[in-house]
This record gives sequence, structure tokens and C-alpha cells, in this order.
Amino acid sequence: MQSSYNFWLVAISFAVAALASYTALDLTGRIFLLASARQRHAWRLGGAAALGVGIWSMHFVAMLAFSLPIPLGYDFSTTAYSLGLAIGASYLALIVTTQARLTPLRLIAGGVLMGFGIAGMHYTGMAAMQMEPGIHYQPAWFAASLAIAIGASTAALWMARALSNDGEHHVLRKRFIAALVMGVAISGMHYAGMAAAEFPAGAVCGAAKGVNAAWLATSVILFTFAILIVTLILSRFDARTSFLVSAVSKLNGQIVRLATLDTLTGLPNRSTLTERIDRAIHSARRRRSLFAILFMDLDGFKTINDSLGHSAGDEVLSAFAQRLLQCVRASDTVARLGGDEFVVLSENLASREDAGTMAEDVLDRMRQGVWADSQPLQVMPSIGIALFPYDGDTVETLLKHADAAMYEAKRAGRGTYRFFEQSMKEAAMRTLQIQSALHEALTTGHFSLHFQPKFHGSGDSLAGAEALIRLHHPQLGTLTPLEFIPIAERSGQIVQIGYWVLRETCRQIRRWVEQGLPLMKVAINLSPRQLSQPNLVATMLDIVQAEGVQCAQIMFEITETVAMQDAPKTIEMIREFQASGFEIAIDDFGTGYSSLAYLQRFRVKQLKIDRFFTNGLDEHGPEGSAIVSAIIALAHSLDMDVVAEGVETESQLGKLKSMMCDEMQGFLLGKPLTADDFGEMLRARTVTA
Repeated sequence: MQSSYNFWLVAISFAVAALASYTALDLTGRIFLLASARQRHAWRLGGAAALGVGIWSMHFVAMLAFSLPIPLGYDFSTTAYSLGLAIGASYLALIVTTQARLTPLRLIAGGVLMGFGIAGMHYTGMAAMQMEPGIHYQPAWFAASLAIAIGASTAALWMARALSNDGEHHVLRKRFIAALVMGVAISGMHYAGMAAAEFPAGAVCGAAKGVNAAWLATSVILFTFAILIVTLILSRFDARTSFLVSAVSKLNGQIVRLATLDTLTGLPNRSTLTERIDRAIHSARRRRSLFAILFMDLDGFKTINDSLGHSAGDEVLSAFAQRLLQCVRASDTVARLGGDEFVVLSENLASREDAGTMAEDVLDRMRQGVWADSQPLQVMPSIGIALFPYDGDTVETLLKHADAAMYEAKRAGRGTYRFFEQSMKEAAMRTLQIQSALHEALTTGHFSLHFQPKFHGSGDSLAGAEALIRLHHPQLGTLTPLEFIPIAERSGQIVQIGYWVLRETCRQIRRWVEQGLPLMKVAINLSPRQLSQPNLVATMLDIVQAEGVQCAQIMFEITETVAMQDAPKTIEMIREFQASGFEIAIDDFGTGYSSLAYLQRFRVKQLKIDRFFTNGLDEHGPEGSAIVSAIIALAHSLDMDVVAEGVETESQLGKLKSMMCDEMQGFLLGKPLTADDFGEMLRARTVTA
């Protein structure tokens, strides 16, 4: 029996196949975005219904394009059964393509099952015509249709999985092209199946009075396009909504992270630590248990940060944070407060000794030279320990007391630990009072300068003076430099204090000159914190020039220990000072382990022998004299003058003279004097001369 096709319906069938394919690709990508298993299942069911209707309608539109010289119709129940097969095959396709892992075996198995499902749908739809006698199928074309169905299904599954990522470059364009290819494959399967069908002459359609073909064509086309387009719109809208929800969720997560964690190390920050300590206090009260706060500060970190830069300092902080996590229990909280300050909260301790054991373990492990990253740590922590409930019952008190204990550990030699004691609280209060006094002193005139005279090697003629700062506070009384200078150094106040010392020294030199007194070279000490200032030399030069004093009247003293912390940087700074007209001396020589190579490269004006070696002239006899004599000979060989400080006995003075020491200072020769008294001494010596 001769057959024919309606071209427009054939074209529509291809459009339906392509649209159904694009819907399948889009749904696969949509389902991958869903985090909820229940949502994924719901979308698979809804997507399978829409996709199944699309595949089924492509088949029926193509069937409706087919015509014979006899009336045709379709049995409703059999047609419905074929629709069920199409939906089942579509559900299987979505299950396979949205699995976490799509193996080759799973891909092939899914393609075979889906191919048989589509082929079953096609041939069931053919059976809905109820032809009498029945349709005869050519084996070759029948096999070809099955092969096309399986091949098309396998290719469709692979393309759907490959294009499931919505974030891929040009993914919508790729899905459109893939949908056209899949539409051709699905249509090819259908028309291969139709080519396999032979309708005997004289055959009649038993379902000719069933579903009307014209009505069916119009209804199926409109219904299918509506379902597929609505499904696509919902998918796109829900995908965008999910994307926005995901973006907002990620943003909230980042905000929470920024609010609760330290951005550099990933450890809990101060706010999070405070909350956890507060919870630990309430828990410990209920259980009547003990917990400890271990407050840590990294010794030597500032030197690394200043000499190697902040990036190197950040690497050290990150490495220390990771290693600290390995030194404590999994239940402990490790937090970074900021800078180089870290805190460990260790709960449920049996005794005070447990906290000490933990601190010892941290220090022992930090001293180990080899870690997983094969890098030396370069820093060690000083640790202060406060215990609840003995050392405080609030977060603020516990942290403050642990901090005070940490500073006591630093004073005890660094790289060690100390438990909080009540005396430390008093020391901490004293430190706060001194910090406040230092702040006031710069503006209220509580600072003053004394000048200790320096004499030439003969011990008679005046060579200059060393400026020494003093602090007299109305409430705290007179504070010695040994008490307030370390506090000013730690707090950073020493920088402004150093500028004040230079400015006041210049003003005093100018007053002496105005009084007709001879010019005196005055030595001023530079602290480690001052030397780390990037514009130190320029600032010092500005001060001296503003006060109308010659740079040659000022000599800056740098202790040997500080000079050797970063010798190359020290050399650079010495050169800069000398280029500006200042002279430099190395103070406390013999205590900083400087090498001869660096001493030669320093090329400073003076070496000041530490008072320890001066005292050794009396205490250690010939050995002490040999050491001082060697230092003087070494300095002279490098064209440096030598100053001996701490000269307090006639025997020390006599030995230094015999060794040709260039200058001397000490209580035997002259105690520190106020500016007025030093001026009177200058006047008296001028009159005598």
C-alpha cells in the first residue's frame, strides 16, 4: 500500500524533537545545581513528564504526517501506553545523566535501556493503529531503527552530561547545536522505523473511528510546545533563583567568615575567641572544672617583619598558626588576636600542671628544626597562662592576666612560659600607669635631659657629653630609664620620645653657644624601634636643621646587639647618617657578637666598650686587661676611637690611660648633670683654660 508524508508536519516533528532535546539538556544542568535530594527527585519526575511528552509528541506528529489511501486513527489506551513508555525512558535518562559519576558502563547501559524504551514507544504507537491485517516489518530496517535509537540515546546521555555545567563558556550555544544533532537522531530513528513498516494491500485501520487525526495533530502540537516551553521557562527562572540564592548564601558565608575568622591564618578571631571563652566560663561553673588561657607573643617577629617585609611576616604567622594547631588537642581553640598574638583556650583540664605541660609541649615542638614544610620557624613564642577560676572569672580579666604573664615570660628570657601571679597584676598596672605617664610627659614637660660628661684619654679635658633622658611624674615620682624605656619601646612611644630628645639636645646646644660656651659634641642613643622607622634619617636631619645646629655636633649611638640584628640594613643606615653629616658610635661593644667583617664594614667613628669589660679591669686582673687592650688595638687598627664607659675606680682609669683609650666616662670622672650644671662646668673649665 502506497504512503505519503505532509512536509509541514514532518518539519514540525523535527522542531518538536529539537526542542525536547534542548529541554533535556537544560534540565540536566538545572538538576545539577540542586543541593537537596528531594528537589532533585521532584525535578527529575517533572522533567521526565515534560521530556517524555516531547519525545512522544514528536513521534505522533510524525505519524500524523504519514498518510495512507485509507482512513487512519489511533486507539486511545494503546496511545496512552506509548506515552507512558516515553516518560519512563525520559526518567531513566535524567537519572543516568544526573548521577555524581557517569562511568562508561553506566552510560552504555543507560543508552541501551533508553533506546529500547523509545523504540518500544514508537512501535507501541504504531500498534495503536490496529491495522488488519497487521503491519509487517522488514528485519533490516527494524534492526537499523533499534540501532539508531540506542546510538542516539547514548549520544544524548553523553552530551547532556558534558553540557551539564551552566558556568561553562558558551554553554547555551553548545546546547542549541547539540539539540539539533539529537533532534536529527531522534527523527532518524522514527523514520527508519516507518521505513521498516509494510502495510498489506487491502488492509484497514481498526482504530479509524478512534481519535480523530486532524484534532489529534492540532492538540498534540499545541500541548507539546506549551509543556516544553513552560518547562524551559520554569527551569531558567528556577536556575536563576537558585543562582541568586547560592550567591547570597556564599556572600553570607564570606561575611560570617570575615566576622568570625582571621583572614590570614583562618583561625578564630578575637570576637569568636571571646564568645568561646564566655561559653567555657559558664560550662566550667556548671561542671566545677578548670580551663586555661595560653596567651602567646612571637619573639623576634618584629625583626623579621621589618627586615624582610610584611609578606615574609605573613608567611611566618601562617606557618606558626598551622604548627600551633598540631601542638594542641583537637578540642582546644586556637585563635589569633591580631599582629603576632595568639591564644589557646584549653578546657576540661585536670590540674594546673596540665596547662604547664601543654605550654612545655608547644615550646618543645616549636624548637624542632624540621616540619612538614621543611622550613625553619625562625620565631619562638613567649607564653603566659591564666587559669579559671583562680585567675579571673570574666573574659576580659582572664585575657588581661594571661597577657601580663606573657610579658613576665618575656622578661624571664623569652621562649618560655609563666603562670599568672598576683604580683604580675600589680606590674601590669604599673606598666599601664607608666604608659599613661609617657603620653602625658611629651606635652606637659615631665621629661628632662641630663648630660654625662665624656673626657679625653688623659682624663682631664672635656671631649663631649652623652644625653640621658629623665622622667619625673607628679604621681609616680622619678622614674629611671631602665623602668620606662622598655615600656616605651614595646608601646612604640619611644619614637616620639627619641625625636623629643634630639630636639631638646639641639636647643640646649644652642643655649650654651648663646651663653658663649664652647661647642660640645653630644651623643644620643637610638632605640631598636627608632631604627625601624623608614624615614628616620630624614626626620632627624629636619629637626637638627630646624633648630639651627650643625649635624657634626650630634653623634648617634647604636647598641651592638641592635646593629647585628640586621647588619646589612644597619650598614645602609649608618651610611645615610654619615652622608647627612652625623657621626655614629657602636655602643655596648662586646655584647652583640659582631663579626670582624661587619665591624670593618660599619666604619663608625667610635666603639664604646661595655661597662662589663671596664669592671673586668679590676675583677679579672690580667685577663680583663688583655681583653680591653685587644678591643682598643682592634678599633685603632680600623681607625676608630674607643670610649670606655663605667669608669669608677682610679685603677681602671690608670689602666685605660696606659692602653691609650681615646675617651672615658663614668662616675669617677663625672656624674650626669642637669643642663644648667653642665653649662656651669663648661664655664668653669673655660675660665680655667
